[in-house]
Amino acid sequence: MIKRTLYFSNPAYLSVRDEQLIIKFPEIEKNDTLPESFKKDQQRSVPIEDIGVIILDNRQITLTHGVLEKLLDNNCAVITCNSNRMPYGLMLPLSGNTLQSERFRHQIDATLPLKKQLWQQTIAAKIENQGLVLKELRGCETGNMFQWASKVRSGDPENLEARAAAYYWSQLFSQYPDFTRKREGVWPNILLNYGYAILRAIVARGLVGTGLLPTLGIHHHNRYNAYCLADDIMEPYRPFVDRLVFELTQKFQGEELAKELKAELLQIPVLDVRINERRSPLMVAVNTTTTSLYKCYSGENRKIIYPRID
Repeated sequence: MIKRTLYFSNPAYLSVRDEQLIIKFPEIEKNDTLPESFKKDQQRSVPIEDIGVIILDNRQITLTHGVLEKLLDNNCAVITCNSNRMPYGLMLPLSGNTLQSERFRHQIDATLPLKKQLWQQTIAAKIENQGLVLKELRGCETGNMFQWASKVRSGDPENLEARAAAYYWSQLFSQYPDFTRKREGVWPNILLNYGYAILRAIVARGLVGTGLLPTLGIHHHNRYNAYCLADDIMEPYRPFVDRLVFELTQKFQGEELAKELKAELLQIPVLDVRINERRSPLMVAVNTTTTSLYKCYSGENRKIIYPRID
C-alpha cells in the first residue's frame, strides 16, 4: 500500500483516537463565537496505518506522546523543521523488523570487499541515472556519463562519482550562471536540500523496516552521521529529485521556498519510477532496494536492485 505524506505548516493539535490521527486547529478550537458542531466538522482524521512520512513545520504544533508512539509503531518517519522552515530532525522506530537482531548481525559482519562491490553498484546506478536525466532534460552530450558509469570499479577508487557530478551539475542548471551544488548555495539549492531531506527520511524508513541499521554505511562513515547507510542507498534516487526540482524551476522563480513549492516536493514519495522492469511509486521502490540490500548482506544475492530513470 502507498503510504501518505502529511505536511503541517500551520498551528495544529495532533492526538490519536481509535488508531486515527485526530487533527484540530487552535484558531478554530479557541474561537468561542463558533458553534461546537462547526468545530467538530472542522476536525480531520487520518488512519495511522496510512501514514509513511509526517512533516512538522510550525513551532505551534502540539502533539501527544500517544501520537508519536502510534506513528513509530507503524514505522512512520517523523520530520521536524527548524526556525528556517527546513527539515532539521528525523525520528524513526528503534525496532522495525521482527528479525532485526539477526539482520543487524549480517550487516555488521559484511566484509570490506562486499561493501566495495555494493558501493560500485550504487555509484554506477547513480551516474547512469544522472546521464539519463541530462539526456531527457537538457539534450546535451551524455556519452561520457554512461562511459563513466560502465567504468566504475569496486569501491570507486578513481572517484568517478565526483567527475560525473562536476559535469552533471554544470549542465543541469546551466541557466543559473552562479550555480554550484552546495548546501548553502544559490537557487535552486534550497529546493534540492528540501527534496533530499524528504528522500533521506524515506530511505531511512525503508532501512529500519527491513531490519537494518541506518547508521552503519557501506561507504559513508562520518562519526557524527546517524544515517550513513541512508546516505549511501539514496544516491541512485537523487536524480529523481533533481528531475522534479528542474521541472519546478520552469514553473516557479524566486529565492524562497514557498508553501506551493513545498507542496510540490511532497510528491517525492509517490514519484513514478521503474524498478525490476516494473513501474512503482518511489517509496515502494525503496523497500525493494532495501530488501535486496539485506539479501546481499545475508549472501542470498550479490546485487542491489536500484530504479532506473526512463
